[in-house]
Amino acid sequence: MSPETDNAYLVGLRLEGKKVVVVGGGTVAQRRLPLLVASGADVHVITKAATPVVEAIDGITLTMREFRDGDLEGAWYVIAATDDPDVNAAIVAEAENRRIFCVRADVAIEGTAVTPATFEYEGLAVGVLAGGEHRRSAGIRTAIREALQQGLLTDDSAAASGVIKGGVALVGGGPGDPELITVRGRRLLAHADVVVADRLAPQELLAELSPDVEVIDAAKIPYGRAMAQDAINDVLIARAKGGKFVVRLKGGDPFVFARGYEEVIACADAGIPVTVVPGVTSAIAVPALAGVPVTHRGLTHEFVVVSGHLAPDHPESLVNWDALAAMSGTIVLLMAVERIELFVKVLLRGGRPADTPVLVVQHGTTSSQRTLRATLAETPERVRSDGIRPPAIVVIGAVAGFGT
Repeated sequence: MSPETDNAYLVGLRLEGKKVVVVGGGTVAQRRLPLLVASGADVHVITKAATPVVEAIDGITLTMREFRDGDLEGAWYVIAATDDPDVNAAIVAEAENRRIFCVRADVAIEGTAVTPATFEYEGLAVGVLAGGEHRRSAGIRTAIREALQQGLLTDDSAAASGVIKGGVALVGGGPGDPELITVRGRRLLAHADVVVADRLAPQELLAELSPDVEVIDAAKIPYGRAMAQDAINDVLIARAKGGKFVVRLKGGDPFVFARGYEEVIACADAGIPVTVVPGVTSAIAVPALAGVPVTHRGLTHEFVVVSGHLAPDHPESLVNWDALAAMSGTIVLLMAVERIELFVKVLLRGGRPADTPVLVVQHGTTSSQRTLRATLAETPERVRSDGIRPPAIVVIGAVAGFGT
């Protein structure tokens, strides 16, 4: 049967508690098994050899031998996934004799069932068949998933997935590159009625919004006598109480020096439901994309992220700078450029070697990214002479020497 004449009937199988036999333990079986186990099926795998991943899967019965006649006894569903076409053909033949639907992984059109390209999305199970053309079905599956995630296809039941009229979603936008927002964050943003955005939130994401979405720049909210954070909280609560779905879009992760939890508390006190969507924090992502890991085996077993918004000798500072200076691991400083001289001085005084490598990244992950490499002692002068301005990440430690 050619793909053009394939008239497969798309159906969902309820396999909980029912015997399913998978013959083969290679990469094909490795991809199929997790969903079968998740369905609650009684999964039996028969194979001469298995990948380490297959061997480690919980919830299967693994038998290490060749396929034999009778192995399909009592099965409801079978997948023939060996690397031997003759064995796969024999499995299909026995399955047909027993009236058991069977997928043949190597030649899909010769099985009695075809595995669709699938994904799950907020309670929906979506499957695509393309007459055994796996690349085509996978491509269409991916396009549908992305359209749902980006709001190009809408789901009227979206409230069950965090889109709540009269609610707030606190979304971490990532370190700057709009592609580094999480899938869930991008989807919720596509459903927003109101977006309250920080200065460091990826601005390209705002350009994707529908013209009828109200976009509020948090930096331009008129504060009056109120503190800035109080004014932002008031806007979130007021818009949500007006029946809007409000997305509070922040740069990085909302709980990493972003006052996100203050906003959660304020909304909770006002009776406003809040959905929290973590983001990719710049403290790790920016160094990584500049070629520097914050940890590396055999070199550092610790890293610490430190806010630089207060000077070391400020009475409200909670940072133990002597302890930071004494540690051997990586220090990641955020919001530190304006006081970099003070931070370097206290670290040197506390015992950090003057030749400790330092990486400074301005506007990390964006097209405007700039990097500076220096020793700890050289850093303040280099930051000033190179004109480094916020936002910038400062990485101090042996790992900062990578890539030089």
